[in-house]
Amino acid sequence: MLGIAAAVGALAACSGSGASPGSAYASHAAAAATLRTGIMPPPVAVTRAPATADSILAQTTPSTLTAAFARTLFASSPVVVVSGTAGQALQAAGRDARAAHAPVLLASTTTAAALAQLAASARAFHPVAVLAEGLPAAWRGELAARLPGVKVVAAPAALPATRAPAPLSRVAVLVTAPAKPGKSSKSSPSGASIAAVTATAQAAGAAVVDLAGTDPRADPAAITALARLRPSAVVAVGPQFGPATRLASRIAVAETGRQLPGGGQVLFPGRRLVALYGHPGTPGLGVLGEQDLTASIARARQMAADYRPLSRVPVVPAFEIIASVAEASPGPDGSYSYETPVSELLPWVRQATADGLYVVLDLQPGRASLLAQAEHYQSLLELPDVGLALDAEWKLQPGQKPLRQIGHVDIAEVNSVVDWLAALTARHDLPQKLLVLHQFQLAMLNGERYLNTSHDDLSIVIHMDGQGAPGVKQGTWNAVTAAAPRGVFFGWKNFLVKDHPMLTPGQTMTETPTPVMISYQ
Repeated sequence: MLGIAAAVGALAACSGSGASPGSAYASHAAAAATLRTGIMPPPVAVTRAPATADSILAQTTPSTLTAAFARTLFASSPVVVVSGTAGQALQAAGRDARAAHAPVLLASTTTAAALAQLAASARAFHPVAVLAEGLPAAWRGELAARLPGVKVVAAPAALPATRAPAPLSRVAVLVTAPAKPGKSSKSSPSGASIAAVTATAQAAGAAVVDLAGTDPRADPAAITALARLRPSAVVAVGPQFGPATRLASRIAVAETGRQLPGGGQVLFPGRRLVALYGHPGTPGLGVLGEQDLTASIARARQMAADYRPLSRVPVVPAFEIIASVAEASPGPDGSYSYETPVSELLPWVRQATADGLYVVLDLQPGRASLLAQAEHYQSLLELPDVGLALDAEWKLQPGQKPLRQIGHVDIAEVNSVVDWLAALTARHDLPQKLLVLHQFQLAMLNGERYLNTSHDDLSIVIHMDGQGAPGVKQGTWNAVTAAAPRGVFFGWKNFLVKDHPMLTPGQTMTETPTPVMISYQ
């Protein structure tokens, strides 16, 4: 039992500036408890929240990564566990680290330089003991020589008792599947590193979120976990999560918990849309207008069901609603385009999305600005399950009128919509938003190669909506897909009347690349 004098000595020691082994644990609270009870409580690690809200550890070698991660969550620790990267020793190290509330450091080589680095990494935590899990006796001796005053042991039973530190319960640690054997370590951390990081995080009381990939928005389970936790800080382990600004935006979306029909917050390739195209109450504009709202939802569901046996990803029914309709007359504004009031579209949008459909608003702009028309429907586009389509066929130049020529749009005007829609999506932390570009002649998208596909908030689909015999449509498809810039997906339209014959679902799904969106008109 420690006497009063020893307790006072401990109190004095903790106020000094020296960084001797174990000095970090003779805290004022511990000394005060000793003065009251005469018993020195077991030492406890000091955890700390990461310095930044969203950070990425880009190291990939086991020794540097595990040391950097441990320093991120631990200011000090009375026990440090060191281990090689072999399976059984690593499993034991993780188990013992959790029991001792201690960080895990890995040694991946046996060189003198590696041992010196390992000792320096351990010393940074001011430990009183180091557990060398599965390391040869010679290594333990070398570590002991480099850690004067620190007890280096080979068995967890020889460790001092420790208390659990203050848990980092609002810190999330993102890890992903380790690199496959033989794959370059520059791409992602090894399995051993992930195991050690996981044990350290659990010892610190942080929440470990395992991702199926590198984008938390694409993993429904990760979205649920982050939305429930609403972490104050997130540490992503490995360079594959970078850059940090993009990760921060993705986490902000994931934390909302709002998922798209079919799951997740990234549109493609994780789902396939099958859509009815047209305008409510107007049969001549497409199949969407051939029946009322309830019947349209049922019809879209049936069409989607026909594709489910053919698809490896969820098939989601959808509406593509013509929001602005090309007209033969100029109208009050001279645009030759009628903007359907938001109030008329809202019931269709609300009911469809409530019933698990995705909705796309199609613009037939005439002489109007595509951006101005998109802004007119901003309140609908702020909903998470609503995307946008630009129909260049109906884009008129000065002096042109509908049905006298095939319209076209300069890519600069398209990019203005791209930038606006991406900014809107980011501002409201929405799931990835769909932007569809209709095309059946290459001239419809003037300067297509300059299309901005860089926005992480958007998924762009170039939609081949040519009509006619299968051979004609195939030629159009080949031309459209060959001319498209990188970073886009592709859609296909089937015409119930103007295709002769119309492709079956099975035939449609044989197109290469496989369409992610199939619409019916």
